[in-house]
Amino acid sequence: MDWSRLPSLAALRAFDALARHGSQSAAARDLNVTHAAIAQHLRKLEEHFGESLASREGHQMRLTEAGTELASALAEGFDRIGEGVTTLLDRNRLRPVTVTMTPSFAETWLIPRMGRFWAEHPEVELRLVPSMTLSDLRRDGIDIAIRFGDGNWPGHDVEPLAVSQFVLISAPGYTKARRIEDLRDLSQWDWFFSQAAREQRIWGKTIGVDFSKVGAQEMPNNSMVLSAVRAGLGLSIQSRALVEPDLANGQLVSLFEGDAEGLGYHLVTRPTVLSPGAKTFRTWLRRTANP
Repeated sequence: MDWSRLPSLAALRAFDALARHGSQSAAARDLNVTHAAIAQHLRKLEEHFGESLASREGHQMRLTEAGTELASALAEGFDRIGEGVTTLLDRNRLRPVTVTMTPSFAETWLIPRMGRFWAEHPEVELRLVPSMTLSDLRRDGIDIAIRFGDGNWPGHDVEPLAVSQFVLISAPGYTKARRIEDLRDLSQWDWFFSQAAREQRIWGKTIGVDFSKVGAQEMPNNSMVLSAVRAGLGLSIQSRALVEPDLANGQLVSLFEGDAEGLGYHLVTRPTVLSPGAKTFRTWLRRTANP
């Protein structure tokens, strides 16, 4: 297509409205512009084509033969554009929003709150994908990833979701200690870590334990770690966001709280326009994590 031969899209859109409504005033109201703007677009089109496209008859505009031909072509073209836009919008609106997160975050933070989201937004279909791996968002069709770290994921849009303190936890009956000082030699206790949770080792340095030298039981995932600690088998270091319910109901007790050293959960998305459903879920996550 030779775009240089086409008049402005704004002028064509104004003429289409004029042809449909039969008057400049009605066309102006439809497009939310002035009567003069419609008249100016008509003049420019007539100059472009070198012939009259419409003439005034009282308060109405009657199309000439050339104007009728142009109006028919524009109606067909704009209708086709409208169908394409509607199809694409409907497809994005109806497809599930795919969200990935760590299994521990899904189990302890997200799932207990999902009832509220479904009650507020029954129109949004979610596909939750718990995974320990860092997905390729584009390749795997991921709309939103919830990941733990320092926020350094180049090539993505990243924003903090829940950067909370870390806590040293145990079951209430595991030890009589109620603060870290009561534990004395920390290296003598049984520790439980998740294989993928490097933050637990970073936080260990804050409380004075070098876990490259002190042994710890490594579990395949953090859910198993929390199960072991709830059962009174040992200690662990966790993001407070993950154990808040256990602390509240008394299944776990906190022996120490410290700064998270810049680590926390983040919303990670591709630098593209999100679907309406993904935007809705992202807004809900922000509001829920930061009430």
